[in-house]
Amino acid sequence: MAGTSSQDSGRSVVPRDRDGEGRARNARPRDGLGRPLPYGADGVDRQPEGVVRTPDRTVAEAQELLDAGKPFHAHEVFEDAWKSGPEQERTLWRGLAQLAVGLTHAARGNVTGGARLLRRGAGAVQEWAVESGQPRPYGMDLAGLAGWARALAGEVENGGAPVDAGARAPRLRTP
Repeated sequence: MAGTSSQDSGRSVVPRDRDGEGRARNARPRDGLGRPLPYGADGVDRQPEGVVRTPDRTVAEAQELLDAGKPFHAHEVFEDAWKSGPEQERTLWRGLAQLAVGLTHAARGNVTGGARLLRRGAGAVQEWAVESGQPRPYGMDLAGLAGWARALAGEVENGGAPVDAGARAPRLRTP
């Protein structure tokens, strides 16, 4: 979907990539952490957008992606649940998406952004658990996830080095 150049006041302008419905959509391939690669490069398949999944399928797919070191892609799965799920669960799914994006930034070496998003996601899922009275929705241990996120945020801030996303992936469900 790469655009073609046109002339505009003597400057070359490349129109934005668009999807089939005309919405702006970056068509560049991405690596496993969601970073754009040059057009034509081999990238990692992106998650389809707008997929409506059951909550259990959402958790299972996100865990597979997290375990594979693809937290950016897991965030897209959580984002679908946030946008398509019931209103009363939006904070839960948004918080989980923030945890995945926080891990993405930590793996990319973005200390400030990674730590901030990990803490924001931890706060969101913990708040949702308290307000909903559901500490283990769909088998997820929200207190454990919040603890994982805060601990990782501290390690990222203290160490400053990128983390291995697959090795540091959280367990969404615990026995």
